[in-house]
Amino acid sequence: MLQTLRNAWKIPDLRRRILFTLMMLIVFRFGAHIPVPFLSAEAMQAFLGNGGTDLFSLFDVFTGGAFSNATVMAMGVSPYINASIIIQLLTVAIPALERMAKEGVEGRKKLNKITRYLGIALAFIQGSGLYVTLYNMSATANLQAIQNPGVLTFFVIVLTFTAGTAFIMWLGEIITEKGLGNGISMIIFAGIVSRIPSGIRAVYQQFLATGITVKGIIIAAAILIVAIAAITFVVFFSDAERRIPVQYAKRVVGRRAYGGQRTNIPIKVVMGGVMPIIFASSIMAFPATIVRLVSGGNMPQSGIGYYILGCLSAGYANAWWTSLVYAVLYFLLILFFTYFYSSIQFNPIELANNMNKSGGNIPGIRPGRPTSDYIRKVSSRLNLVGAVFLGIVAILPVVIGAIFGIRSLQIGGTSLLIMEGVALETVKQIESQMVMRNYKGFLE
Repeated sequence: MLQTLRNAWKIPDLRRRILFTLMMLIVFRFGAHIPVPFLSAEAMQAFLGNGGTDLFSLFDVFTGGAFSNATVMAMGVSPYINASIIIQLLTVAIPALERMAKEGVEGRKKLNKITRYLGIALAFIQGSGLYVTLYNMSATANLQAIQNPGVLTFFVIVLTFTAGTAFIMWLGEIITEKGLGNGISMIIFAGIVSRIPSGIRAVYQQFLATGITVKGIIIAAAILIVAIAAITFVVFFSDAERRIPVQYAKRVVGRRAYGGQRTNIPIKVVMGGVMPIIFASSIMAFPATIVRLVSGGNMPQSGIGYYILGCLSAGYANAWWTSLVYAVLYFLLILFFTYFYSSIQFNPIELANNMNKSGGNIPGIRPGRPTSDYIRKVSSRLNLVGAVFLGIVAILPVVIGAIFGIRSLQIGGTSLLIMEGVALETVKQIESQMVMRNYKGFLE
């Protein structure tokens, strides 16, 4: 990776793209420190400190602490991500959007425009819900979260949140166009990386407070082993693929023969990347988020509701069996979303039809439906392997956190997977651009 970055730095165009990306990420981090008028950062931190792992905790991690500090970038890119998921689902269900997705570049531009408008609308809705929750918390917890509450204050706070999300969306698009990698992914990466120093400092302070004990050394070793195992597995499985051989028919046109070559179709083991983990963690965190919004931040501390939320929110309830139920449900959701996301991104019937039109076939498999059924069967088996891999890597931090009582370890595992996925994808894009610029062609 370091060698790739050094080689990319020697190419002027790539060097400009790297510097441009770094400058835009610095702008994002500056925006994450601009406070929202009439809103108390202490109240936001108290709101997050009520325990449990919900969507707002994920917001704070992905925004690099902008949410807990009540800044302009508090909503982050979550409204845009939710809008992208909704549009992808509707593309399968609504024929008009499906036709638009097949129109090529112009169709994708229209879908991106719809996604941006929907993301801004969702940002306004989420900001409104957060305002109401903080207002109710001010009344029940004797904490002045909102200064001078009123209609004007409501619109100032909510529109500031919405404008911050719109600005982040614009930053993501301009990084994708003029920088390196996917802009939205790079912003999430920057937010997670910015939280690493504070996380290390918190662990170090906790270690000093408890003293050097056998339990502390075991916890530190367990966290280190989980991190190394997750990094190793992600790097190994990110490039793992099954190559299906394809033979193209030989055609004679005049005095020349075309085709007849043998190639393959690569199908990745982890086709959806970390998206199934993001979907599953969002679904698991949704009930706790709704309870927190409705109750004004006051989460139940006993009774049936306490244990139900413990089964749906990592580390919320202090019971081993709730963590076990959470890990099982989390694993099953990852399995489901792996197959679901793969069905959206990969179409065996379309692939088989394109092969048939090009005169290609899989050796030993008849063209048409047998080919699509064979590709679907191979893809289903690979999805099972990839889903089990993602599930194991995702629940390992949950298990370790439940054993040693570390609530934030589950979010740390998700963040680690996202960071690795973005870093590997960015390096691949740099390598592809380097190959494109260094390739001289057969005439030279």
